[in-house]
Amino acid sequence: MPDAHPATHRPDRITLTGVTAYGHHGVLAREKADGQEFGVDIVLEVDLSRAAASDDLAHTVNYAEVAADAVAILQGPSQDLIETVVAQIADAALARPLVEAVEVTLHKPHAPVGVPFGDVTVQVRRERDVPVVIALGANLGTDPADTLERAAERLGSLPGLREVVLSPLFETDPVGGPEQPAYANAIVVARTSLAPWRLLAALHAVEADFGRTREIRWGARTLDLDLIQVGVPGEASEAVSDDTDLMLPHPRAHERGFVLVPWHAVDAAAVLRVGQRVVPVADLLDDVRDQGVRARG
Repeated sequence: MPDAHPATHRPDRITLTGVTAYGHHGVLAREKADGQEFGVDIVLEVDLSRAAASDDLAHTVNYAEVAADAVAILQGPSQDLIETVVAQIADAALARPLVEAVEVTLHKPHAPVGVPFGDVTVQVRRERDVPVVIALGANLGTDPADTLERAAERLGSLPGLREVVLSPLFETDPVGGPEQPAYANAIVVARTSLAPWRLLAALHAVEADFGRTREIRWGARTLDLDLIQVGVPGEASEAVSDDTDLMLPHPRAHERGFVLVPWHAVDAAAVLRVGQRVVPVADLLDDVRDQGVRARG
């Protein structure tokens, strides 16, 4: 039986070895003036299952672009330390939304060591660590509020998800869909090392564990987990996607009281991308005050 939780799977790897370029990095004046050849090896940890199924370049990491980034950094402004250069290459690779971790080895085979040697290498490893916002909702079962609390506990146990904080719980009248009971709603803010697609798959697995089925759009449900935002809007960590299967940030979050009210309650300084603007969640609350979002208890 396959593992029900994709977050527990080790990511796959893409490895680039022997990428070379001429650069002017080093402490000595002659290193900066004359330059020398550098080499770099890059190991990317990526979930490749979706790309393997779709045969679509958009579902994987374009390693030609990763290599081009590394060459641009090697050929770029002179740095005294190769430790600085290797960190810049790792950060550039990790900025790609599907990369969960990267290991970079920088080779300086012509370093002025002063004794016979074969190579000098510096190796760094960097892992994704970005904030994430998840909306929780439920309106089936004997106690939907208890469902949300148990779901938040489950999220806290997922590999790759940490610092999980659950907002106060709210009750909301259903919006759209067939006639159905009121919802219990909440927001979880956390940090994640998972790429957005793998995190979404993990959320769907948790929903399934709580008996969620997807038969009627906007219908009643035992548990709904929506990925609202990944990363910090306006910064390199922000994940933006117009893929119809995972749109980020969530395209309707800015107009949903059951998202904005609990989000503001757990993080008064929260911001959300709305089109080309980054807007404080607090500034959006007036537009949703008539949506029947009520504090529970």
